[in-house]
Formats: sequence, structure tokens, C-alpha cells
Amino acid sequence: MDDITTFLKEWTDAERAGDTAVLESALTDDFVGVGPLGFTLPKAAWLARHRAGDLRYDTFALDEIDARPHGDAALVTARHLARGNYQGHPIPEATRATLALVHETGTWQLAGVHLSFIAGTPGAPPLPGRPSAAGTPGT
Repeated sequence: MDDITTFLKEWTDAERAGDTAVLESALTDDFVGVGPLGFTLPKAAWLARHRAGDLRYDTFALDEIDARPHGDAALVTARHLARGNYQGHPIPEATRATLALVHETGTWQLAGVHLSFIAGTPGAPPLPGRPSAAGTPGT
């Protein structure tokens, strides 16, 4: 479990710093990231967000971490906390994250991440039946 904790710390530090050299080795070649709006990004596109300077984080961290190892794989659920922007637009401050880790190369790597909005948090769509920031009911 300590190896997983160490890997997650190194990954979150690299994401926050936009360190594509570390991220290149931290992500599997067939990595896929799923954003909170359902878009998917393969490894090259995930890294390109940092390389182009489109994505900037002030903070990027995980808490409420629940890691469940299964042999050479692990499923991690956590709350993802971030402040920053993508092309000048603020990103959601809190999402729920599910991460798939594999231990095939002698170290942990991230094979996939899926981010989901947490209802009622800043940046998330409004809850159904409650007013949105514009004062209209959410859908």
C-alpha cells in the first residue's frame, strides 16, 4: 500500500507542476483519462494539455483515498481537489476520481482515470430542481 501512496503523491505533484517527463513514465502507453463531462483523452492528448500550456493548476491533490490492490492492479477511489484553469476557464474544484493502477513494469503506473462531478460543489452542474448560478432550475 505504501508503494501506491508514494505513486499517487508523485503523480499528483507532476500533474500540479505540469511535469510531462514524470507523467510520461507514470502513465501506461494505453492510458485513457475520462473527464467529468465524459470526454476521453488518450495519453498523448493528456500530456499535450500541459505541453501546450493550456492547463494550469494552482493546486492538485487527492484525499479520501481508498486503494484496493488486486495482484498487479489496484483500484483507487478518491476525492480530487484542484484549482486552476484550462485555456483560461476555471476547472471544477472537486471531483470524484476512480484510478486504475497497474504494476507491470516493476513500478505502479496509471492506466486510466475517470473524474465525475460531485453534486453541489463549485464548478459542478446544479442539482436537479435547485437553482443554478444563473437562477434557473438545473436539469
